[in-house]
Amino acid sequence: MRRGPSTHDFTLLLRAWGEGDREALDRLAPLVYQELHRLARGYMAHERPNHTLQATALVNEAYLRLIDTRQVHWQDRAHFLAICARAMRQILVDHARSRAARKHGGGQALLQFDETLGIPQTSHSQLLKLDDALNRLAQLDPRKSQVVELRFFGGLSLEETAAALKTSPRTVKRDWQLARAWLFRELSAKH
Repeated sequence: MRRGPSTHDFTLLLRAWGEGDREALDRLAPLVYQELHRLARGYMAHERPNHTLQATALVNEAYLRLIDTRQVHWQDRAHFLAICARAMRQILVDHARSRAARKHGGGQALLQFDETLGIPQTSHSQLLKLDDALNRLAQLDPRKSQVVELRFFGGLSLEETAAALKTSPRTVKRDWQLARAWLFRELSAKH
């Protein structure tokens, strides 16, 4: 039994949607929502239990941002996942900024990265520090910054990340290791 459209069919629907085909959007909408939910569940599983932004709210906000996008020239499913990861990063960082503006925290533990993305509960201030560090990393090495964004915020596997960046899983694994080390050093430094 087939679960849904193939990657090729998904790509064709994305491209038709990007060209303004309303019927393609109608067929694609449940698939987009399903993909967003998968990504959000993966990320939010690492958040603290009392996080004020729930997975469904994150999905809804990302969905609205994506649906409102006009004339995107979608390349394929991997490109779509990369755009989703970027949207979720922006939403989470915006949320953290608004929360941090209302409530200042101190003495937070450092954000940790491991191979399985077993990221402990993150605070708003940690997320903001990570975003700042990722912006600095993007200035030095854009691809490594994208790898972190796709894996951390998008929950993509090594293979999905490699497809999104059009590189090999081996390159992604190396970039992931180097980016984690760089981020650990940056987040550990007293600025």
